[in-house]
Amino acid sequence: MSTNISAVEGVVLDERMLVTVTELTEVCGLSLEQVRSMVSEGMLHPRGAAPEQWRFTGIEVRRTRRALRLQRDLELNLAGAALALDLLDEVEWLRRRVRCLEHQLGALDEAEGSR
Repeated sequence: MSTNISAVEGVVLDERMLVTVTELTEVCGLSLEQVRSMVSEGMLHPRGAAPEQWRFTGIEVRRTRRALRLQRDLELNLAGAALALDLLDEVEWLRRRVRCLEHQLGALDEAEGSR
């Protein structure tokens, strides 16, 4: 995929979009070594066996940017940023679950009210 950086930045990032490790480093302002560290820390999960073959989803591009903001704004090291990302993912999952349960509860309330 030979995409220029402005094209990657102007695209809605989702799990179907794949970028190379080079594109990830350019878009996020990282070195290859930093990406390798993030992969070894378990923060990123590339497709492909070797760095030259790695492909990252748009979601992982957003995750990388979020990790960099956490490191910069909160002065976290890599392990701290990885933990913070995991906790933020858990909070997002719990919020989605609560919304789903609230929706189900609302549907039950409506069904009982129409009887």
